[in-house]
Amino acid sequence: MNGHATSIPTDGLHRYTLRVYYEDTDAGGVVYHATYLRFAERARTEALRDAGISHAELLANYGVMFMVRRIEVDYLRPARLDDSLTVVTELLAVGGARAMLRQDVQGPDGSCAILMVRLACVKPGDGRPGRLPHRWRAALTAMCNAAAAARNGE
Repeated sequence: MNGHATSIPTDGLHRYTLRVYYEDTDAGGVVYHATYLRFAERARTEALRDAGISHAELLANYGVMFMVRRIEVDYLRPARLDDSLTVVTELLAVGGARAMLRQDVQGPDGSCAILMVRLACVKPGDGRPGRLPHRWRAALTAMCNAAAAARNGE
């Protein structure tokens, strides 16, 4: 165990709040499109950490890491300088060497961007698939199941 307390919200949704800084924007004070990828990466990392698992542990103890395999972004409305944003991360599916997530970047006026992210668990030396360690898969499955139960009103 990595010493970080495990915390999976009952609705299975992880929320990560951040502020938009000048460095995140274009010349017009609107969040630059690629910045949403950084926001989502931070939120995914914190979601895993809050579930009691860390990227560093995965690599050091099991010799595998997560890599973004595919990402789709729908930009819905602009986020602007000084906005407070919340990235809501939901696990949709977990497999032996993959995970699928939905990340909703929410601003003061609603969703700014929705990202569909497919992660692959790979060996860093050659990029070949590697199986998710049992504890990792169990934690991700718990998050996925909690979100599915909340969606279904259970």
